[in-house]
Amino acid sequence: MPVVLRTERLTRLIGERKLVDEVSVEVRAGEVLAVVGPSGSGKSSFLRLLNRLDEPSSGTVFLQGTDYRQIPPSELRRRVGMVTQRAVLFPGSVYENLGFGPRQRGEQLAPEVARKLLDRVGLPGYLEHDVAHLSGGEAQRVSIARALANEPTVLLLDEPTSALDEASKSGVESLLKDIIAERELTCVMVTHDVAQAERMASSVLVLEQGRVQRNGTVQEVLHA
Repeated sequence: MPVVLRTERLTRLIGERKLVDEVSVEVRAGEVLAVVGPSGSGKSSFLRLLNRLDEPSSGTVFLQGTDYRQIPPSELRRRVGMVTQRAVLFPGSVYENLGFGPRQRGEQLAPEVARKLLDRVGLPGYLEHDVAHLSGGEAQRVSIARALANEPTVLLLDEPTSALDEASKSGVESLLKDIIAERELTCVMVTHDVAQAERMASSVLVLEQGRVQRNGTVQEVLHA
């Protein structure tokens, strides 16, 4: 499979502290890379560099062979979508939220497309629901649908189930696994849950103090 996302000595400094320290890794088409490590190891900082929510101090990222500094940030964030730990939705309806990405590039998300997305994430009939009245699990499903509305090449997942109760966590994890497989999405997922990494990922990157400690298949890294 071709390499879709590649980091080259990716580094982020805050003052003298290296949050991310020369991380080089490849993620191939359809692969799910889990990023694990102790709290403060730089997992989320690394993820935020992948679509330039934060800027690297040195090093870079290649998306399908192109240095991502050559890609306009709005296009980059469409192609490299993100689902965060807690769904950050805009006030208004579910439909307005799903249409946000397309609106940024001057397009209107057709209601029938939005309905299909909501059906896929298990929220049929939610198009006109006010997001203020959604449960945590429902909001996270809307967040996933909103990312998918942009038809991303890569999906970043930052602890996507850690803020949910057990029932919602199981449902959202199962949903993500199915959608990733259906769409053959390339994913990078930060998780503190090693068991979740084993269930969802094909490869694992272990960070400690911003540096790569181990990188390989789930079998190589978690069962060595």
